[in-house]
Amino acid sequence: MAGANGIGKTSLLRMLCGLAPVESGDILWNGTSIRTERTIFQRDLCYLGHLNALQESMTVQENLMFAAALGGFTPDSGQIPDILARFGVAGRGGHIVRHLSQGQKRRVALSRLALSPARLWVLDEPFVAMDEDGIRMLAQLIAQHLEDGGLTVLTSHQPVEIGAIPAQILELRA
Repeated sequence: MAGANGIGKTSLLRMLCGLAPVESGDILWNGTSIRTERTIFQRDLCYLGHLNALQESMTVQENLMFAAALGGFTPDSGQIPDILARFGVAGRGGHIVRHLSQGQKRRVALSRLALSPARLWVLDEPFVAMDEDGIRMLAQLIAQHLEDGGLTVLTSHQPVEIGAIPAQILELRA
């Protein structure tokens, strides 16, 4: 999804996630309203907004375990170190989040995607505060999610190649 700042991209994503009211119509997941089957929809959803949604006073590992618990799953013991390595923050599991750089915080937040079994990823500006390696790694992760049958809805102010599956771009205009 693309469009100028303030055009409504984030508002639309929040509606898709059931976090903001829809003025008319309904949002369906697997043919059923997300309002009536909220628990099923939330199990299939991983939403990452503008903010990293990390508790600054907790460690990286504690944040990821907490996010997994909220999602209703428990990662394997070796899974978190492997995912942190994949996201370029190896060895940071025991670090307090407030001591990380902004880019490292973003990588930790995005690592929740690799932990989550959700089929639908809704990502608001996921490439913000990412260097070229991080953008490439995230694009590959999204491409793999799509190849595995998942769905990703994201906003971006920069064009990013996301693998072989062609993107459907919705551009919002005033």
